[in-house]
Amino acid sequence: MLDNLKKYNIVLASKSPRRQELLKGLGVEFAILTKEVDESYPSRLPLIDVAPFLSLKKAKAFEDAELPDNYMVITADTVVIVENEILGKPKDRADAVRMINELSGKVHKVVTGVTVHTKEKTKTFSVVSKVTFETLDNQEVDYYIDNFKPYDKAGAYGIQEWIGYCGVSNVEGSYFNVMGLPTQKLYKVLKEF
Repeated sequence: MLDNLKKYNIVLASKSPRRQELLKGLGVEFAILTKEVDESYPSRLPLIDVAPFLSLKKAKAFEDAELPDNYMVITADTVVIVENEILGKPKDRADAVRMINELSGKVHKVVTGVTVHTKEKTKTFSVVSKVTFETLDNQEVDYYIDNFKPYDKAGAYGIQEWIGYCGVSNVEGSYFNVMGLPTQKLYKVLKEF
């Protein structure tokens, strides 16, 4: 599948092992190349637009002059939105505890923005999933954070880990989007390149 991609050298600009695993699952061969990018965004930007804005910013860090004609760069950014606040990656353990407690007993949105960028074409899209968390007690929160150390994850949790097994009662939309890459939508976009 995706034979149309054979003309490209594909680069996934992400250190996330989950994104790497998910892109491999689509049968795409790729290399990893990342750049440091300032992940700030305009304060008036609607929260739902932050993830696609940042994924495009990450893609544009690869200047066209340095990008050979046959290269395709895929970038992504995931944000967790609860009660009109974005929960990014936790700064430390206390911040992770705060975030999990914010999510406990509530429904939140996970938005992943993805950009597919070549010299000729750039396509940015986003996918929204709604996740329902059960109410977690302090012992459960401490257990998860101490055993899984979710400091590299937006919202301080990975749905594919223990907390997803025990704490998530419902996912409306793409499960893989919550993991960090909306594979079904990405597959459709890649087919059209």
